Amino acid sequence: MTAATVQPARADDPLRGILLMIASMAVFSAMDCTSKFLAASHHPIMVTWGRQLIQILLLAPLIAWTGPAKCLRSAVPGQQILRGMLLFASTVCFVSGLARLPLAEASAIGFVAPMFTTALSIPLLGEHVGVRRWAAILVGFVGVLIVIRPGTAAFDSAALFPIASAIFWAMALIVTRRMSLRDSPLTTLIFASIVGLLAASIPLPWYWSMPDPAALGLMAAMGALSLFGHYLLVNAFQRGLVSILAPFSYSQMVWATLFGYLAFDSLPDGWTWIGAAVIILSGVYVWHRERVRHGLIAKRT
Repeated sequence: MTAATVQPARADDPLRGILLMIASMAVFSAMDCTSKFLAASHHPIMVTWGRQLIQILLLAPLIAWTGPAKCLRSAVPGQQILRGMLLFASTVCFVSGLARLPLAEASAIGFVAPMFTTALSIPLLGEHVGVRRWAAILVGFVGVLIVIRPGTAAFDSAALFPIASAIFWAMALIVTRRMSLRDSPLTTLIFASIVGLLAASIPLPWYWSMPDPAALGLMAAMGALSLFGHYLLVNAFQRGLVSILAPFSYSQMVWATLFGYLAFDSLPDGWTWIGAAVIILSGVYVWHRERVRHGLIAKRT
């Protein structure tokens, strides 16, 4: 989600911001857990459709209260639609991976997204990436190889889905950067939900399976958790700087491991932990270099 056109005043409270960030990662992991349950009996297209439908239904009262015309008024509708399509593709790919991979492993692979964002910022945004950040990106990709172990008996081709998901997510973040502060967070969230629902509805007849009451409950929980996670995330960034909060997004690995164990009796093996550690450390270093770079720019201007 992007920042509002007029950014809300940030009530500086870094500790509360960190706690809200960690809480949002827990909520997103719970959402992934429900997605994995659903993916065992329903196609990823249908799982994604159910999530987007519930989000729209939950947002409907807010849309009606604010006014549909105001909510859907965008300065960059084309970019909003493109962003929504990229997020849809990212979600479908990630759910496809969850259908066959342990929750913690899929989450660990997904952590490579910030490195894809940095790499793609060169051709798409014209940004400069120095040698140190390139080295960190390459080390992060080594971490992914440690997790998925291609060429060994442990390799599962389903690991390619979280990688594709990370690429689409990185591209969506690039579009978000290009959109800058043009639209409000509510408009961006509504566009993403509507575009995702429409995109999933087109192929849905080929993948439809009648959900039972339990599946309907999981879909409702999935959509609610998605919105609640974003709500916590926005509130976190209203209380602390991105440079402080960003590293705590990696707490999702802990939550994914916990939910994976409680729900599926699955724990990541040693290689997954080693690979995840390499990816996370590389990501933190890329974040650190971004922080240094922007700090230097601020001093020059």
